[in-house]
Amino acid sequence: MKIAIIGTGNLGYSIAIGILSQSNFKFKNLYLTKRNIESLSSWENLKNVTISTDNKEAIRQSDVVIITVQPIQLQGVLEEIKEVIDINKHTIISTVTGRKIQDIESVLGNDIAIIRAMPNTAISVGQSMTCISANKKGKENIDLAKTIFDSLGTTLYIEEKLMQSATVICASGIAFWMRLIRATAQGAVQLGFDAKEAQELAMQTCLGAASLLVKSGNHPEQEIDKVTTPNGCTITGLNEMEHQGLSSSLIQGLVASFEKINQI
Repeated sequence: MKIAIIGTGNLGYSIAIGILSQSNFKFKNLYLTKRNIESLSSWENLKNVTISTDNKEAIRQSDVVIITVQPIQLQGVLEEIKEVIDINKHTIISTVTGRKIQDIESVLGNDIAIIRAMPNTAISVGQSMTCISANKKGKENIDLAKTIFDSLGTTLYIEEKLMQSATVICASGIAFWMRLIRATAQGAVQLGFDAKEAQELAMQTCLGAASLLVKSGNHPEQEIDKVTTPNGCTITGLNEMEHQGLSSSLIQGLVASFEKINQI
């Protein structure tokens, strides 16, 4: 499999790192394009990786085209590459925020396999939660997209109407969870730990909580019940957080983010 990443910015860069770091995912060549390739210069000597400013040539040499440009750039890029897209060869995977499959079809046509994907930056460490949807032709190649993104984390197929919501929960969600970890670390410093120790405590505890849910399949409240005792410190802390609006502020933040993304 030959893969081209068009517009290798932060997300495209993370996808490339993820692909290169996963020994269980086999590919023949990886083509990375960007208008200014200076930031990609360290990749030039890597085996099976080609750096270029030429989107068309990268696509000619590839089977899968992953488009990771900014939303404002999508129309221009599609107009540029449409003449080299082969409906019998190429699968288009778009990670462009807020741009629907029909936006791509309006330029490339609906007879090309188009898959919309929303990973997050944890893809660079093989831990992305990636949601994907597809047009009719793209559904025929959905296993191909799953092969790519399952090797970089976890993949969930959803209806496209839920993609904006998925963007908030999974892509923006990385920032939300980072802020929660930071807040926990700040609290740990106030309770006596130095900054490095505090961050380690916060990170590992967050990872442990998520791992418990993944491996047990339990609802969060089931795990909460295991560490709350009558009149204990855990329930006292939880109740104070709820009094201060922990859950409601998180939900309000998600809704505000969702409303914003629908204005983009």
